[in-house]
Amino acid sequence: MFVRHLPATAAAVLLGVLGLATPAAAHVLVQPVDAYALTTGRLWSVVAALLGLAGVVIGGLALARSAGRIGTGTGRRGAMVALAAGLACTVIGALVVAAAEGGPGTGYGIVGGYIDLVVGPIAMVLGGLALARSRRTA
Repeated sequence: MFVRHLPATAAAVLLGVLGLATPAAAHVLVQPVDAYALTTGRLWSVVAALLGLAGVVIGGLALARSAGRIGTGTGRRGAMVALAAGLACTVIGALVVAAAEGGPGTGYGIVGGYIDLVVGPIAMVLGGLALARSRRTA
C-alpha cells in the first residue's frame, strides 16, 4: 500500500518545495538592503578606506620627516608603507567598483569604492614625494 502512495507523496513534496517555498525565498532575496547593514562590499570598502587613510597619514609624516621638520630619519620606510597602503586601497576600491551591480544604496559598497579610488592615489602621491625627497637628501 505504501509503494502505491510514494509517487503521489513525492509529487506533493516537490510541489510544496517548488511551488510554495520558491516564491517565499524570492521574496526574501528581493528585499532592499538596510541602510545600516554591513554587507561584504561595504566591509571591503571600509577596510580599504581605513588602509588608504593610514597611508595618507604615514605618507604625510614621512614627507615631513624627509623635509627635516620632524625626527632625524629620512622617512624612506614611511614612504614605502604609504606607497603600499595607497596601492592596496586603490586596487581594492577598483575591485569593489567593478563588482558592484547597482548604484548607491544597494549594499555593494560602490560609494566607498569611489572614495577608495580618491584616497589611495593621494597616499601614493604623498609616499612618492617622500621617497623622492629622501633619495635627494640622502
